Amino acid sequence: MRTRILAVTVDCREAEALAAFWKEALGYPETERWTDSHGLTYLELKSPETTSLLFQQVPEEKSGKNRLHLDIAPTELEQREEVARLVSLGAKVVADSDDDPWVVMTDPEGNEFCVLPRR
Repeated sequence: MRTRILAVTVDCREAEALAAFWKEALGYPETERWTDSHGLTYLELKSPETTSLLFQQVPEEKSGKNRLHLDIAPTELEQREEVARLVSLGAKVVADSDDDPWVVMTDPEGNEFCVLPRR
């Protein structure tokens, strides 16, 4: 393998709040804060079991549909229970069609993601 994904980076307006949502949603055990050589501060959700999620605060608002999104699936709850749990954390349901096996949701800053059935 020539290269690997180090992290999935999310531009956001409120890095602390969005990282807290995703930490609770996905159960990441560790949060690390660091500053790069340009003085930009990042919050990184880390887990030895999966790719890191990196949150970088930016001044601009989200505009348009994501070109890249996360597909997640619960490991313990059923899909509907997981959707309800995520709503209680601040997510919103955007589309829930009987024709599709996924539920489209947005996080508290409007970034789309899909919840699939437990596998």
